Amino acid sequence: MMNCDIDGDMENQVEMEEKTRLINQVLELQHTLEDLSARVDAVKEENLKLKSENQVLGQYIENLMSASSVFQTTDTKSKRK
Repeated sequence: MMNCDIDGDMENQVEMEEKTRLINQVLELQHTLEDLSARVDAVKEENLKLKSENQVLGQYIENLMSASSVFQTTDTKSKRK
């Protein structure tokens, strides 16, 4: 009778330790997921900022090129006449 109680207590203790370990693992994974989600949001925000800056720089370069005679197209037919 006593031996069954000891075995049952040991099984319960092992089961409780396993549950505790699993709960801790789940909590750690939740924190990791939260951190990754925050990082994804930060990267998305940075990406949008950089896209906007690239558009501004692209427009600036286009304006510089159109204002410069070096980048103007030449009409070769009118030069031959």
